[in-house]
Amino acid sequence: MTIIRSRIDTSSEEFATNVEAMNAKLAELDLEFRKVLAGGGEKYVERHRKRGKMTARERIELLVDEDSPFLELCPLAAYGSQFTVGASVVVGIGVVEGVECLIVANDPTVKGGTSNPWTLRKILRCNDIAKQNRLPVISLVESGGADLPTQKEVFVPGGRMFRDLTNLSAAGIPTIALVFGNSTAGGAYVPGMSDHVVMIEDRSKVFLGGPPLVKMATGEESDDEELGGAKMHARVSGLGDYLAADEQDAVRIGRRIVARLNWRKQGPGPVAPSIEPRYSPEELLGIVPPDLKIPFDPREVIARIVDDSDFDEFKPEYGASLCTGWARIHGHPVGILANAQGVLFSAESQKATQFIQLANRSDTPLLFLHNTTGYMVGKEYEQGGIIKHGAMMINAVANSTVPHISVLVGASYGAGHYGMCGRAYDPRFLFAWPSAKSAVMGAAQLAGVISIVSRAATEARGGTVDEEADAGMRAMIEAQIEAESVPMFLSGMLYDDGVIDPRDTRTVLGQALSAIASAPVEGTSNFGVFRM
Repeated sequence: MTIIRSRIDTSSEEFATNVEAMNAKLAELDLEFRKVLAGGGEKYVERHRKRGKMTARERIELLVDEDSPFLELCPLAAYGSQFTVGASVVVGIGVVEGVECLIVANDPTVKGGTSNPWTLRKILRCNDIAKQNRLPVISLVESGGADLPTQKEVFVPGGRMFRDLTNLSAAGIPTIALVFGNSTAGGAYVPGMSDHVVMIEDRSKVFLGGPPLVKMATGEESDDEELGGAKMHARVSGLGDYLAADEQDAVRIGRRIVARLNWRKQGPGPVAPSIEPRYSPEELLGIVPPDLKIPFDPREVIARIVDDSDFDEFKPEYGASLCTGWARIHGHPVGILANAQGVLFSAESQKATQFIQLANRSDTPLLFLHNTTGYMVGKEYEQGGIIKHGAMMINAVANSTVPHISVLVGASYGAGHYGMCGRAYDPRFLFAWPSAKSAVMGAAQLAGVISIVSRAATEARGGTVDEEADAGMRAMIEAQIEAESVPMFLSGMLYDDGVIDPRDTRTVLGQALSAIASAPVEGTSNFGVFRM
């Protein structure tokens, strides 16, 4: 039998401690999510409603199929910055008329839906997801264009947003714009570059320059309606393909456009019925210890996310610090690489390389479950070839063409983050648990290394080390790295696509795998030179 047998004692004190720690992290996360849901705050939401308008999330809810899930992406963008958490735009994958679409909705309650640097990065990330996974894009537009005080960070790179829309169209991926209000300046190019455009009578306003700018530039007197109103664009300029009576009608028309796309997935889809795991997802809260230096068995995570807890382990006796094997999630076949004891040795690297090659030969997507402190260091391991063996694994990950999904469960440090397909290696999706941490190395180790280097430099100059100052420096650096390693900070930097509740992991992975199947899934035999 290949059914994983759980060895966790859910009645133990250790398990209860882990659950308590995870719930505390989830509570912190919930506070930030509440800020995201609040948009620009009660005052601006109320003003928006008084104008007879729906919020961005209400528009999405009306657009997607009833009772279908919406996988929100990058909800914590801009966390820790001067901008509102969420970056004034709501994005995610939703099902519209049975078609999985990438939905981008400006939030006009946050500074009129203007785009700040984090808005831009979030939209560009979503455009990449749409291109890689062949997802139609629906833009719910109501934006004042660039956030002018930060235009120096938005204007130049912002052109890629419009380039992406045309690239998507050229690739045969439909783009649809539903314009709910002002779409000004750069924002006017979203409908301008989209395949299908819906405008709302007396509501939609699309122009490169509003009446004040036109008067300043040309001296011409004009009003909003004749310059960029929905009726003008529907009857005169031709920019508007459909003229809706109100917001609900615009959403109805948008859904009909999708229904007429004749859209077909090009991926393999599920190969078997979805079977629930044999263990409760609630138990995922108690697997990861709050101290990531304490190891845990990743098979316990796998048992609670894969179909029927059924897992065919590959090379179980070799390279035991990395667990590899085959499973299904919601009927989709996956190859899984999961760190067991944290450190990656030469054997683990070689095992991973072979496994990645096999997944490419069988066109099987790969799931990486991170809990690694990186590749092993030390004289014995350097002489044994850890660099070339680690490079083999990274080479395989970098050149693999089957879709990759990464989930940061525990630690993800050093080059191990790269070998396990971190953000720089373009996984189709990357999510993190609240327990995750990621940095060049652990906070204590990094502070210690800087201390050793500083001590050596002082002694080389003939000086004396100030122990009190050294201890203070180490404490300061350790605190800084700890703060910069936590999931909310990293998610705010868009280094992942969202921090998820561990109990939702199987559902999120199922949605991601389903979206991936919109595009062909094809492996490769073309890798770089493996150093032997």
